Amino acid sequence: MSALLAAAVTVLFWASAFVSIRSAGGAYSPGALALGRLATAAVLLAAIALIRRVGWPNRRAWPGILTSGLLWFGGYMVFLNWGERLVDAGTAALIVNVGPILIALLGVRLLGEAAPRSLWLGIAVSFAGTVVVGLSMSGGGGSSLLGVLLCVLAAITYAIGVVAQKPALRHGSALQITTYSALVAAVALLPFAGVLAHESADAPVSATLNMIYLGVGPTAIAFTTWAYALARTSAGKLGATTYVVPALVVLMSWLFLGEVPGWLTLAGGVLCLAGVAVSRRRAGRVAAPVVAREESAQVR
Repeated sequence: MSALLAAAVTVLFWASAFVSIRSAGGAYSPGALALGRLATAAVLLAAIALIRRVGWPNRRAWPGILTSGLLWFGGYMVFLNWGERLVDAGTAALIVNVGPILIALLGVRLLGEAAPRSLWLGIAVSFAGTVVVGLSMSGGGGSSLLGVLLCVLAAITYAIGVVAQKPALRHGSALQITTYSALVAAVALLPFAGVLAHESADAPVSATLNMIYLGVGPTAIAFTTWAYALARTSAGKLGATTYVVPALVVLMSWLFLGEVPGWLTLAGGVLCLAGVAVSRRRAGRVAAPVVAREESAQVR
């Protein structure tokens, strides 16, 4: 139950990021926005880690920290920010949401995770819902080849980062792994510091506040709760829960942006939610033994 609640916090924050990215993205370029977001998260997480006296990570955690920090925390955000400027919403939603499928495949291949039929059926239903939502909300804009490639890179780096983070969580806490991953990403994005400083001088206050919010909520908090949930469930099943995000985006766009969804959009959102429910249908029967085995292995 605690893992499910943590996952719920994550998807709520990640869905809310849609509204903030639309505001901040108008004033900040992709690299500068990613650096500002990650620098905010890194400073906040580092302060919390110091207060809680979180020490240096175990050396066995560092391969996962470096991989997830560079590819997921850093690369994914730059690729996604950039790609969404070059493709329409439908194309971006379609490509980026291949991520959970890749996570499930990599989880089976690299982590030896089980992939029950309910997981694949749920992913298929949710992905279909994502396509419906994306196409129905698309403004009909064009898609460049570069934009498509950037969205593909975003999906790939997201999937590899999640799968790399899973083993690292055996050797450190969620806060510890998230903090150092954010620090690695922030350092890697320092080449954008000059651009960030220049754009900050001209950016409206609302855009800067939204960038800070992205660092605090959808990054510092959401990535930590994600890591907490990932340590207690399989990467494939947790990845499938992110298909709730498109449905929440539809609702939040309706509430905060006044974008009234059409029936096709609502139908897609329902499909997303139904798919997640199907993918987790048997989770309650298997999650407890899995967690028990992991905890037993850690004690030994």
